[in-house]
Amino acid sequence: MNIKEIMKRRPSWTKHLKWPGIIIGIIFLLAILGYGTIIFGGRFVVDQKELVLDEMTTVETEDGKIIERIYTKNRKIVSIDQIPEHVRNAFIAIEDSRFYEHSGVDFKSIARAVYRDIIAMEKVEGGSTITQQLAKNLFLSNDKTLMRKTKEVMAAKYLERKYTKDEIMELYLNRIYFGEGAYGIEAAAQHYFNVSVSDLTVPQAALLAGLPKAPNSYSPFDHPEEAKQRRNLVLARMAAIGSLETEKMLSFQGATLGTEEGEESNETWSISYVDLVIDEAAENYHISREELKRGGYRIVVEMDPVIQKIAAEQIKNGEFAPVSQGEAEGAMTLMDHKTGALVAAVGGRDFKHGEVNRVMAKHPPASVIKPLAVYGPALMRKDYDPFTLLSDEKQSFETSSGKGYSPSNYNDEYEGKVSLYEALVESKNVSAVWLLDRIGINYSKEYLKKLGLSTDDKGLAIALGGLSEGYSPLQLTEAYSSFAHEGKRVEGYTIRSIENRDGEVIHEHNFEEKQVFDKQTAWYMTEMLQTTVQKGTASAGDYSKALAGKTGTNQLPSADGNSDVWFAGYTPEYVGVLWMGYDRNGNEQYLEGGSSYPTRMMKSILTRIDQQKNLTASFSKPKDVKSLPEPIDLPVITDLEGKLSLSGLALLRGTLQWTPSSDERVVYRIYRQEEGEDVNVGEVTGEGSYKVSAFGIFDQTTYYVVPYDPLTGAEGTPSNSVTLRWDL
Repeated sequence: MNIKEIMKRRPSWTKHLKWPGIIIGIIFLLAILGYGTIIFGGRFVVDQKELVLDEMTTVETEDGKIIERIYTKNRKIVSIDQIPEHVRNAFIAIEDSRFYEHSGVDFKSIARAVYRDIIAMEKVEGGSTITQQLAKNLFLSNDKTLMRKTKEVMAAKYLERKYTKDEIMELYLNRIYFGEGAYGIEAAAQHYFNVSVSDLTVPQAALLAGLPKAPNSYSPFDHPEEAKQRRNLVLARMAAIGSLETEKMLSFQGATLGTEEGEESNETWSISYVDLVIDEAAENYHISREELKRGGYRIVVEMDPVIQKIAAEQIKNGEFAPVSQGEAEGAMTLMDHKTGALVAAVGGRDFKHGEVNRVMAKHPPASVIKPLAVYGPALMRKDYDPFTLLSDEKQSFETSSGKGYSPSNYNDEYEGKVSLYEALVESKNVSAVWLLDRIGINYSKEYLKKLGLSTDDKGLAIALGGLSEGYSPLQLTEAYSSFAHEGKRVEGYTIRSIENRDGEVIHEHNFEEKQVFDKQTAWYMTEMLQTTVQKGTASAGDYSKALAGKTGTNQLPSADGNSDVWFAGYTPEYVGVLWMGYDRNGNEQYLEGGSSYPTRMMKSILTRIDQQKNLTASFSKPKDVKSLPEPIDLPVITDLEGKLSLSGLALLRGTLQWTPSSDERVVYRIYRQEEGEDVNVGEVTGEGSYKVSAFGIFDQTTYYVVPYDPLTGAEGTPSNSVTLRWDL
């Protein structure tokens, strides 16, 4: 029998089974492919980048006090070990009671949910597991489509294969939104109860577990009754699954909500400092503002909150220079001059994020520049010391452009010659320009460059701060640190260290200092600038402890007022600068007051800091440097008298007497008047009498006394004259 005959004799029922079998096979194959897609296709749904949650960056002091939080989403990630078991149980009870039993999708819960929906003829219960909720929140939209649900299942299966239950729970609790801007369990615990997640009680955990379903509807602040009902439902579910005893459940259900709403603070005392921190992170450590908002860094800063608050309060509410119109602005810095650590920085009277930080804004420095550009560099040369005499005469200086430069003293008074010491203390403009002309502009600019104050200007106006581009308060603070720190300049900084979200230190500040002046010059400047504060142009206001400093006033040429007023100075601990002025100057907008205003404010700030910190009473002289003698104030002698006595046959001896100065260092030069040129016949130091040589009984001689300063080499005003003669 051939094959054809066999086929003809095959039972007919096999023909009827052929197509159903093929269809079943195809369905089976599709089922296998579908299952495989669900099981193994999750990798195409899951975006690994989304598993790295955005986390706030905290700006903190060394002792852990949080100054400010920087974030897009208010989230602080915590590990599963930091989350108590009763907190996890609360979420499991209300969201996914079989969490530790299923593999991402709980078909039993799905079936139960479908059954209850059918009975109620509406959707009353969901069947999504915690893993599915996490997958949806991380990778998918909220569209209610079959494809979205399929992707959710695929992603959930993938997460269950790749991560442990605890890792999934950790991601879930750190990801979910709890309302009122709080993302994650730690931020929620802080926001609603002002505690860390590790300190949450069972009722508190139950309240938080009930929030994610409808954060606005169950807000304990806005809807306390609804929140309590939802909390009690969670507690009941915990008892139902055996994670809470019934007796405790009843007790907890009777408890109050126990929420603690933090007061919204409108204070801006820290904002300008944090603004500097953000800029420093970008410039020095290449961490952008956007990365800080999501990266979960811990930035440890050098701010002293006590000092920062005092400074910010004074800049906001203290007395400012009177103005022609509007309101003047202000900025202030205070820095540890040994390390460069900025303990306070205030960038405006009421600084807000996004504004120009006036700590970094540049303005003409006026006379604040004199110690840096003129007197400090001059003292580094052997031919100048604090008592070198400088010209103080109204004069015109020749410039490279051929045009004369004719500065004026602020009071338009001139003394002819003054010591460098006096010129600095009294802020003599002509003397500063005269000295810069002698030491050379290029020589001065070399020191300015070392001080971080480079300038392209080439004129003698540098001596008075007349620059095409000025300097910022921070720049001048760094420059003045060279006087405070034995001639060494340090660069200011805010960030001590940066830790990543894993607690690893990824950046630390490296301390550097640069020797600009020698120790002797720095100490001379400190002593002279102390006198400036006590008796000179910076004497306004009161501060009882050690302070050295210099003022500056930038006058507007076309208006009867000033554009900028400054005080720059230092204590044994800190160096700081305070500026007042306008962001933009004009002929109709100017200050009607001078540098006494920032000087008084700085002293007021230091006085308040001293009350909290007990600042040092006096500067300590470094080893191997000489102290600066007190300047000598030459007396004006108006009571010179002369007496004669017989000294032998036909000879007389004279005695000159006057009231000497209390300063025994004053030298008194005795001159005898002669035709042509008077003769110096002798001198005494610290005494008020002098015996003249014997002369004939018929002679007469006229004398006068000139006080002399051995420090400066300058003579004072001649005394009245007396004539010695024998009256018969």
